[in-house]
Amino acid sequence: MNSIWNALSWFGQSAQWSGPDGIPSRLFEHVWYSLLAFAITVLVALPLGLVLGHLRRGKPAAVAGFLVLSSANAARALPTLGLLILAVVLTSIGDLVPILIPLIALAIPPVLVNTYAGVQQVEAGLRDAAEGMGMTGRQVLLRVELPVAMPLVLLGLRTALIQIISTATIAAIVGLGGLGRYIIDGYARQEYDSMAGGALLVIALAVLTQLFFAAVYRLTVSPGVRSITATT
Repeated sequence: MNSIWNALSWFGQSAQWSGPDGIPSRLFEHVWYSLLAFAITVLVALPLGLVLGHLRRGKPAAVAGFLVLSSANAARALPTLGLLILAVVLTSIGDLVPILIPLIALAIPPVLVNTYAGVQQVEAGLRDAAEGMGMTGRQVLLRVELPVAMPLVLLGLRTALIQIISTATIAAIVGLGGLGRYIIDGYARQEYDSMAGGALLVIALAVLTQLFFAAVYRLTVSPGVRSITATT
């Protein structure tokens, strides 16, 4: 409890709000790493999950399901810190590359699996009715399956971004910035108020992310789909 009070007093110090080591600067760095990793994750996993989930019949559908589950389970088993160290050793593309690799590997499974499962769970009757109206496969996916799958898709996106925000603290291990600097440097210097302050900032960022996706859910998911989701 004393650490929490010390952290609160740490927030009140004017030195923490200016300069390259100040909270605004470190917060910007953390958000930048997180959003960049999240954007790459969405560009890779979301279209892949939609396309694979759209496959329903025959051998391609069975292969797609196997690949999604197998790759997701394999990615979840990867040790984040070990992957970070390996990326540092093997890459020389730029400072951001080593931290982006483990963050993206961590975030792809929830987006891929939830998107795939969301599209797969859409009732076949809805798809057949849309096809009977003359819709193409792409139109069925974007106008019928995606809106119905949106709750699960948003759940995957929310989970991925919160995991990225929480894990981006490891950027400090390879000399980058972000909120992890307060935790890593605080531990090295035994400055526990700095460690607690950094942890509280990461928690606050995760809570804001949760609230953001709750608002997006209200804006993007139709009332009919929300009522069905609430009863299942």
